[in-house]
Amino acid sequence: MREIHTNLFVGGDDACASCATKPEFAILHACKSCHQEALAYRSALPPSHPSYLIHENPSHLYLNMVDMPNELLPEYTHPMVKRAMEFIEQNLKTKKVLIHCNFGMSRSPSLGLIYLARTGIIPKSSLEKAAGVFAKLYPRYSPGEGISLYMKRNWDYLMGDLSQ
Repeated sequence: MREIHTNLFVGGDDACASCATKPEFAILHACKSCHQEALAYRSALPPSHPSYLIHENPSHLYLNMVDMPNELLPEYTHPMVKRAMEFIEQNLKTKKVLIHCNFGMSRSPSLGLIYLARTGIIPKSSLEKAAGVFAKLYPRYSPGEGISLYMKRNWDYLMGDLSQ
């Protein structure tokens, strides 16, 4: 687990396990495995399920986000990113926030990068500039092909008004 900005942390499953019961943390789970555990299902939820993409309870946001070689599709990923940015912003006012995925290398640091760029902490003029600065803050950053393609193709959207 590494602090990428004041009270904002990125990590993997080990960080989640160590922070899950600490009341000073709000946790953004950017992984299908935690989404499955929170909603008690095994393989997949039907797309019509109200928590298909996002499930939330006090201090925890669960995203049904997978790391795959294909580009993450905007119709699924945009709502998750939007809610993730809101969750981080809301909780940083009173808590430490951990963004985690399984290995802490792709999805969770990508969400951290997006947040830091959106808030002007790192450059937002291009993904390349933002990623270059972010890699110094979080050397383990190694985005998978799916999240990388999604961010490249949607950078302007990610830096703009996410409600559109």
